[in-house]
Amino acid sequence: MNIALWVIQALLAALFLYIGGMKVFAYERFKKMTAKNGDSGVSHGLTTFIGISELVGGLGLILPLATGVAPILTPLAALGLGVIMILATRHHMRRKEPVTMTVVLLVLCAVVVVGRGIYS
Repeated sequence: MNIALWVIQALLAALFLYIGGMKVFAYERFKKMTAKNGDSGVSHGLTTFIGISELVGGLGLILPLATGVAPILTPLAALGLGVIMILATRHHMRRKEPVTMTVVLLVLCAVVVVGRGIYS
């Protein structure tokens, strides 16, 4: 189970670091990529904030447990990313866009929260 959790954490971390990095460091490219259904209605500032949250969360999925420094932060990072995915799902539903990816990411975040357990 430990290996499966590490694989899930690594995949989630890579994805959140990539997409968060795009939101923070390549906003125009991200905006073009997501503007298929018109303007998202999300400001540049909010997009940057979400991107920073995803970057920190992606690092939090790996670093605390890997270094042994405050390992409680790993399930908390997964919990925070799960909240972001709930809000992203709501946003995409309102725009009548597919929500499959955000729901899958939410489930994977929940697996990490439960698997790593806040009390374990």
